[in-house]
Amino acid sequence: MSFLKKWKEKFTSKEKQEEVSGKYKEGLSKTRKSFSEKINDLVARYRKVDEEFFEDLEEILISADVGVSTVMELIEELEMEVKRRNIKDTSEVKQVISEKLVEIYQGDDDGDENISLNIQADELTVILFVGVNGVGKTTTIGKLAHQLKSEGKEVLLTAGDTFRAGAIEQLNEWGKRVGVDVIKHSEGSDPAAVIYDGIRAAKSRNVDVLLCDTAGRLQNKVNLMNELAKVKRVIEREIPNAPHEVLLVLDATTGQNALSQAKTFAQATDVSGIVLTKLDGTAKGGIVLAIRNELGIPVKLVGLGEKVTDLEPFDAHAFVYGLFADILEEE
Repeated sequence: MSFLKKWKEKFTSKEKQEEVSGKYKEGLSKTRKSFSEKINDLVARYRKVDEEFFEDLEEILISADVGVSTVMELIEELEMEVKRRNIKDTSEVKQVISEKLVEIYQGDDDGDENISLNIQADELTVILFVGVNGVGKTTTIGKLAHQLKSEGKEVLLTAGDTFRAGAIEQLNEWGKRVGVDVIKHSEGSDPAAVIYDGIRAAKSRNVDVLLCDTAGRLQNKVNLMNELAKVKRVIEREIPNAPHEVLLVLDATTGQNALSQAKTFAQATDVSGIVLTKLDGTAKGGIVLAIRNELGIPVKLVGLGEKVTDLEPFDAHAFVYGLFADILEEE
């Protein structure tokens, strides 16, 4: 069964499949244009699948920021699969690449990884957002608040980034935009105290989900990580088993730097998932696969545009479709 057929079977309706595929196709247009052109040029240059073909394919994948170790693994598996299927025609390799990219993301068992947010059914859900300044953390919080509210949930925001000038005002503006209240203190206040007040307010108002912003930069990395640890302790003390999600927000346009940030935060905090923003603004969308494969942390949400509705649950098949839409064909 072809990659496209297998992916389309996941959907209950053609309309839903077209909606998801359309968003990923549009959001990954820059990466796909670069990626597809290079793959098509590669296939056109080689009549047979040989060692030189794989060497050039390796370069293409690395240039898309798939990550060196991930590329090495992918090339090795591709070579084995090509031999197993006795593939001679280079055009047939495109299908195999798409299949292997999905496998690398979600495993060989072809079962979809659970990337849904850990929303509690009968109690307050606390979601903590971490990440350096400028990655789109506050914007992501606003978009997720809109999404959750549209699902009928009561949402509250907490302005825990008290160090960056303008951060509190930015979150407050998002709160007004999506119709959600924001718990805030003055600039320079203790972030843990703000989060504490946010939890108390959420409990008293019977809120379903509390979204907590945090600082992205302090005097040095050690201070930042200590501050995040303090915030986490306050949350755990007030609500056992919380925070229910610690989402690390990364900017896809920074490529390998995003991977470096992910490693730093993963060492310091229990990151449960990644939000990859600005995928629509980069030709290096392969960083999604590098992050997942090298860190073992699932990408849970992706930003595919600037509209408030452009925050999407990550779908490995839809992502690969977004990369290959111009060159994949039905069997």
